[in-house]
Formats: sequence, structure tokens, C-alpha cells
Amino acid sequence: MTLVGKKFPNITVNAMNEMGDTFKLNVLEEAQQNNKKVLLFWYPKDFTYVCPTELHAFQEALKDFEARNTMIIGASCDTPEVHFAWLNTPKDHGGIEGVTYPILADSNRNLSSRLGILDIVEEHYDQESDHLLIEGENVTYRATYLIDETGKVFHEGINDMPLGRNVKEFLRMIDAYAHVQKHGEVCPANWEEGKQAMAANTQGVASYLSAN
Repeated sequence: MTLVGKKFPNITVNAMNEMGDTFKLNVLEEAQQNNKKVLLFWYPKDFTYVCPTELHAFQEALKDFEARNTMIIGASCDTPEVHFAWLNTPKDHGGIEGVTYPILADSNRNLSSRLGILDIVEEHYDQESDHLLIEGENVTYRATYLIDETGKVFHEGINDMPLGRNVKEFLRMIDAYAHVQKHGEVCPANWEEGKQAMAANTQGVASYLSAN
């Protein structure tokens, strides 16, 4: 079920920063206590191929997000130790050295399970081994959540693992939401900062259509 329009789950997760420190991080509390928007993006695994391109792309746009009062948080099911090793691996060797935003280490999968973003094809109980067996990678898809200053989710999206994200689209979405927050207008298809929006009524729609 979608989280759009609802509060993000109040779950605390281990995280790693660029200094190699492990700490507890609660995404909902980060948004509410800091009065900031949050972009939380999940990727399948450290030390893979598409994933570092995304982490570096978000790092390159970090100042653009910060200018929009938005925090970036990465996340996977890897452990803090694996994150630390990846953070200390140079970019030209497939690492993410230079990434400065925090990365969740949801190794117990408490949050990703709650979000329903794990690649689990099937679960079944094996009587012989007396264990629950899982078919699938049991790692996350490329899920993205945009969360406002109250902790409410205003955008979510999930990509299959081979499909990298477009960072600029999230900047556009944040601009559109901020416009709605400030002006109470709605943003039409392909809206960008500086373009005309429309009032949320028939007269406003007609005015927009006549101007375009």
C-alpha cells in the first residue's frame, strides 16, 4: 500500500556517516525535528554497478537539495561495516569515496520490510529443515521517498534493479511541492520552477490553458 499522504514509519535504523561513525537514525524524526524535507533513496547492494553511479549523482546534486531545505539519506540492507569499506573505496575502483550524506544500514530489514520494497519472490516453510525459506535476493529495489517537514510522504517510486534514477526529476518534484505549499496552486504536467501553475478550480484551469 502506498505511503503517499501518510506519515513515514517511525522506525530507527543503524546508519553510517562519511567519518565511519555508526549511529541511530530515524527518518521521520529527522524531517520533523530539523524542519526539513527528506529524500530517502534505497539501492540494492554496495559494491555493485549501477548503485555507485546513483550515490555519486546524489552527492553531485547535494548543494541543490540543501538549497531546497532537503536532506539526502541513502539506504540499503548492507551492514555498517560494508558501508564503511565502500566509503573508503575510490570512485575509479567502483567505490563511493567522497559521499558525505548518511547511509542507512537496514541489515535486520525492519524498515525495508515495513515499506514492502524487498525483492522476495516467495516465502515458504520447509518442514525438513524447520526454517522459513525465501526465494529472491531479499534486498531492496530502487525505492525513493520524498518526505515533507511534517514527516508526510508526498512522493514514492520504485524502480527495478537495472534502472537507475533521474536525480533532476526529484529536484523538480521538490520544487513543485514547495510551490504548492507556498502558493496553494497545483502544478500541471512538466511543470518546472518559474513556469505558470494553476489555481485548483475550473477558472484557474481555464486561465492556464488559455495562456498555454
